[in-house]
Amino acid sequence: MSNGDPEAATTGQVSEALTKSAHSLKRSAESLEEETDKRVSLAEDRTFLAAERTYAAWVRTGIAALASGIGARALIKDGMPLWLVQLTASVLILFAAFCLCAAIWREFYSLPPGRTRLTVIPRAILFPLNGFLVLVALAALVGVWL
Repeated sequence: MSNGDPEAATTGQVSEALTKSAHSLKRSAESLEEETDKRVSLAEDRTFLAAERTYAAWVRTGIAALASGIGARALIKDGMPLWLVQLTASVLILFAAFCLCAAIWREFYSLPPGRTRLTVIPRAILFPLNGFLVLVALAALVGVWL
């Protein structure tokens, strides 16, 4: 193969084109991997935020049911038989306790802990808070029957 050989020049050009193509393909793969990592990270954040919204919905429903049970006892005690008022209030308060327990169950068993970059309320705070609210609900239940 001499310098003037057209076949050698063509082989060199093909080899150079293949090298450029390989480098371009490598950069493209690295770029695609970075985009995929970002998409996965954002998807994990969305999933985590959805779980937090679900937790908040359970707690909100529990507190609303607790307030409704206490309110039912206070507001309709003169208009209906006492046993019916107590039963209605008890069902609402027990539903409140159920919602508060379900909120914790969902929070602890729906997602693996802490793979997100978001600032979140530590799970160690949620359990005592919901436990306290369940105790408030049970105290309200006792108060309904006294």
